[in-house]
Amino acid sequence: MPQYILAYRGGRQPDTPEEGKAQMQRWKTWLGDLGDAVVNPGTPLGTSRFVTASGVSESGPEPLTGYSIINADDMESALTAAKACPFAEIGTLEVAEIKSM
Repeated sequence: MPQYILAYRGGRQPDTPEEGKAQMQRWKTWLGDLGDAVVNPGTPLGTSRFVTASGVSESGPEPLTGYSIINADDMESALTAAKACPFAEIGTLEVAEIKSM
């Protein structure tokens, strides 16, 4: 079965600790609903930079802030899962199939 990376981009910080806890609980519930499809539930990322031949620059307006990896039958199924993710309420998700080399 194909694997897909759900890359979390941007995202606003919660206004209160209670809002943060509620957001985290919705995310955990979403993961639980995915069941065995979850390969990597999530990995938060620190500050990112862009590296090109001309040098290093600060990250853009929607930096990569984390990712999850799921199994899905196809891109449509992966997108359906991503659309249900509560992170979409506070940031953007980018979905891509993980290809073998």
